[in-house]
Amino acid sequence: MGATGTIDWDKIRADFPLLRRQVHGKPLIYFDSANTGQKPECVIAACDDFYRRHNANVSRAVHQLGSEATEAFEGARRKLAAFLNVRADELVLCSGTTFALNLVAYSWALPRLKASDAILLTRMEHHANIVPWQLIAQRTGATLRVAELRPDGSLDLPALYAAMTPEVKLLAVAHVSNVLGTVNPVAEICRQARARGITTVVDGSQAVPHMPVDIAAIGCDFYAFTGHKLCGPTGTGGLWAKREHLQAMPPFLGGGEMIKEVRFDGTVFNDPPHKFEAGTPNIAGFVGLGAAVDYLSGIGMAAIQAREAALLAHASEELRKIDGLRIFGSAPEKAAVISFAIDGVHSHDLATLLDLEGVAVRSGQHCAHPLLQWLGVGTTCRASLAFYNTHAEVEAFIAALRKVIRLLA
Repeated sequence: MGATGTIDWDKIRADFPLLRRQVHGKPLIYFDSANTGQKPECVIAACDDFYRRHNANVSRAVHQLGSEATEAFEGARRKLAAFLNVRADELVLCSGTTFALNLVAYSWALPRLKASDAILLTRMEHHANIVPWQLIAQRTGATLRVAELRPDGSLDLPALYAAMTPEVKLLAVAHVSNVLGTVNPVAEICRQARARGITTVVDGSQAVPHMPVDIAAIGCDFYAFTGHKLCGPTGTGGLWAKREHLQAMPPFLGGGEMIKEVRFDGTVFNDPPHKFEAGTPNIAGFVGLGAAVDYLSGIGMAAIQAREAALLAHASEELRKIDGLRIFGSAPEKAAVISFAIDGVHSHDLATLLDLEGVAVRSGQHCAHPLLQWLGVGTTCRASLAFYNTHAEVEAFIAALRKVIRLLA
């Protein structure tokens, strides 16, 4: 279909069966895609077809079903690699971003960092890109440093670059903030880090589902992403890493599939990426994720990005008209994520009453406690939009929000 053609967004929306349901007797308005994306019929069908017609374990059997399962699983790896412009043999398939970041932490950072080293993070990171580095710092004696933000929620880039001192051995940064929606210039950030000999880890959870991502052009050392936000099944995702890193890193988990030979006096490990894929994977999930990649590629990620930008502009304009409502994050480059609070109203109360109107938004701290502390709020509501949402839903959301505010006044 592509970005240049005319796209029937209503027809695309019809591909998502869950969006046809009602909640509390009202049509569902699903504005929580930053939490998890909805699944098109083709993804659901692909998982169902695998279990009905091809179910077997991968890389373990020479029978027909085993061959079919292995080809389907490895086919999904190839699709993901092409989607992200990387080599398939540099792409580790795993349960998602959290696992991927922990893999880097324990297999790359733990054997290398020492007490004189520093790990540089940013204020906007998700807990999954904070806690593993804290654990590694505790075990190695390394220190954590934090790069701060500008008032609009963008990174203070001069301060970030100034913080890239010789002690910093690793920089971990979000491609897109899950709270602010800020899109970070990760290619330039990685270029600056590379010039200083700093290894870079990019959390792509909120980027890969919403915009074209070319990992080769970014120039990072590691890139992590999750499948369930990418219209794929839960328990899927991946870690891309430079081949030399994967070859040098020890395995994170031990077991079947990640070995070539096991003896009681030692083990010969498999080649990357399989060295990091111990045990039976979520085969059907990755078959579904491969179907999701096909589906999104058919639409075109540039078209998806443009559609979501239009929805973001519409929703932001209407929200700014509401008295007492504050939006967090106004960076020039922003994804379709709107975190907001209303004076005198707790976000949980707001989200609960919006749910009764059929509107699903997330409330809380969004796994970003340090960021919310910096914002000076305990919790926010977050409306996160996707290409399958509509401008009519934006209007209905605003009407429901105004109704709820009147009830809480």
